[in-house]
Amino acid sequence: MKPADEARIAARLAQLMAMICVRNTGIEELHAGTVPVTHAGDYSDVFITDADGRQIPWTDASHLDDDRMRHLMRQIVDRLYTFHLKAGDPGFRDHLDRWLAVAERWDEPKLDEAFLSGIVGNEAAKLPR
Repeated sequence: MKPADEARIAARLAQLMAMICVRNTGIEELHAGTVPVTHAGDYSDVFITDADGRQIPWTDASHLDDDRMRHLMRQIVDRLYTFHLKAGDPGFRDHLDRWLAVAERWDEPKLDEAFLSGIVGNEAAKLPR
């Protein structure tokens, strides 16, 4: 297969997996709600007041507690697992084709060099001992 074809297929697959395995999960709960107004453009002028009356800068606030993060990651892992197991099923593929039409309207993906170098650069340090 030509490199250009491999890149095109990988791009579509990445868009599709992001759409059906990541987007339609608990991440939608994080996206829902009122978006605070920022005049600075970087949210440095937005603060959260917690139940103890502390003013926490928006940029310093955690927007996910450990339980919500764990739940979100489980959803994503379970969906990626299901995607891989069912990718050969004709009924599942028909469903994927419908979602692909939506996902293809997203921006073209690009190679994430920082991600790649982080994995390759830290490979020896992260191996189990």
